[in-house]
Amino acid sequence: MSRLITAAAIVGLLFASLASAQVRNTFTVGTATAARGQKATGTIEVPAGSDAALSIPVAVFHGAKPGPVLALVAGAHGTEYTSIIALEKLIGSLNPAELSGTVIIVPLINIQSFEQKVPHLNPVDQKSMNRWYPGKMDGTQTDRASYLITKEVVEKCDHLIDLHGGDLDESLRPYSYWTKTGNEKQDQISKEMVLAFGLDTIIISTDRPKDPQASRYLENTATTRGKASITAEAGHAGTVETDDLNALINGCLNVMRYLKMLPRQPAMVEHPVWIEKVVTIASDQTGIFYPLVKRGTYVEQGMKVGYVTDYLGKVIFEARAPVAGVVLYVCAVPSMTKGATIANVGVVAK
Repeated sequence: MSRLITAAAIVGLLFASLASAQVRNTFTVGTATAARGQKATGTIEVPAGSDAALSIPVAVFHGAKPGPVLALVAGAHGTEYTSIIALEKLIGSLNPAELSGTVIIVPLINIQSFEQKVPHLNPVDQKSMNRWYPGKMDGTQTDRASYLITKEVVEKCDHLIDLHGGDLDESLRPYSYWTKTGNEKQDQISKEMVLAFGLDTIIISTDRPKDPQASRYLENTATTRGKASITAEAGHAGTVETDDLNALINGCLNVMRYLKMLPRQPAMVEHPVWIEKVVTIASDQTGIFYPLVKRGTYVEQGMKVGYVTDYLGKVIFEARAPVAGVVLYVCAVPSMTKGATIANVGVVAK
């Protein structure tokens, strides 16, 4: 039955893409306009408002043959370097002459975060650039950028992959998110996209906003607009390691194969670990953090995962796993403040 659903979904997907893309001799995102079989680069220009303007780099690959429009986005958090470099590598290697369909690549949204080495937030307005979608033009820089990415990227694509990776203070093991919407056809396609991406740990997300006007996250903005989309994370503690980098690059290419945008059959993860819930362990003290587990460690309920001392070495807090599961990430630096995340534990679906 699932194969029948998948076949029907792919046929529907391709017909929808052909209807929109076949008549397009050019494809434009922001200032980048690519002719059929060509690549173009440019920017999405975010005008000044209550704070500074922003120029977000974008590349458009308009394939030699018609097909789906896939958006690849990274750098909402500018120190999640692996995801940014992965898309930079794809910009340099993807050949539009071999492509069926169109690929939009936005490698770095949060430029000030990247340049100033500020984790998590946009230093211009102190907002996360993956929490304010679908955005608005009368808000701060993050709001305006989110609005224009919604208009220029999300609304122009058929599918979207939002890439992330461990921030400066996150020792993260690679994983993906699959959002279940209740739309059987859309959920089947996004499930097969996440299996094609190839990361062996997949978080099942069922609690994301349902209202397209309050979507918060980039991937959710696409999903609530009927576009099968996924999120993938690889990288840790500000590093760019070969295995993590290749996982993101090859994942994107394999999804393109699944969508029939590139030749060859995609390889699919056969036995992924499905995570049904993510539980956060937070510190109730400010001090120095000492981890006792590594990313990817399986823990039992009540197991000690780390502790916090004051600045003279006295233990003031012991962090224990509230549930059994796998450590998706653990704080990678000694700095700890009250309420900050010590670790995320993923509960494995039974």
